[in-house]
Parts: sequence; C-alpha cells; structure tokens
Amino acid sequence: MATVTPAARPTWTDLTRRGLATAAVATVANALLLALVLETGLVEPFAPLSYPPVVLFSAVGAVAATLVYGLFAARVADADRTFVRVAAAVLVASFIPDIGLLYVDPGATVPGVVVLMVMHVVVAAVCVASFTELGWGVPKGTHPDATEE
Repeated sequence: MATVTPAARPTWTDLTRRGLATAAVATVANALLLALVLETGLVEPFAPLSYPPVVLFSAVGAVAATLVYGLFAARVADADRTFVRVAAAVLVASFIPDIGLLYVDPGATVPGVVVLMVMHVVVAAVCVASFTELGWGVPKGTHPDATEE
C-alpha cells in the first residue's frame, strides 16, 4: 500500500531561485541554438528568428512555467504529473502561432518555423527537467509529491 509522506511544499523563494536558473538555462540554450543555425546558414533569418525575441520569449516562457508549477505545487496533489501534462498541452498550442507565421510573415520559411518550434521544445524540456523529478530539479524522493511503498 502506498502512503503519502508529509509534503514539504517548495517555498516561493526556492521556486524563484529555480525559476531564474531555469530561465537562464533555457535562454542560453536557445541563444546557442540560434547562433548555430544562423552561423551554418541552415535557415534564412527573419524577424522572429533573431536574438531579441528568442531571448525574451525563452525567459518569459520559463518564468510563466515557474508560476504555473508554483501554483500546482501549492494546490494539486500530484504537481509533477499535472505540470508535465499541462506543459505538453501548452507546448503543442505554442506551435500554432509559429505555423501562423508562414501565412502572415513573408520572410518566414518552413525551416525557420521548424527552428522556432524546436526552441519551444527546448524551453519546455528545460522547465520539466528543472521542476519535476523527471529531471535534475529535485532529488528523487525529496519532492513534495514523493510517496513511499
């Protein structure tokens, strides 16, 4: 029989620290990806595929994920599971504006939009890894949702 251990919910101070680190890692990872893509000439650059929007939206996505995870940790029995499901749904939904760029931005190309979509995946993966037991964020068994059998 599984019993739930007393939950030590993460503090907002801890979440802030982890959120800032997550935003930094996601932003640097996407900036490096952008540098690689632009340096190799794999895609034609266009406005959304430049440093200011990539850096801004990578950081904003990570900060938003921090707030969402904080709310789940405070209010949901299985915050990790809920967060992963919501992150997957938001990731899929985040592709819609990228695809829309193909119709409204004359500089957008399919390879450029695919790179933007990959950048969304990078941010989502960093966030899931930072906040859940699936990644490096919390040592296994010390998470608020940890159970003993």
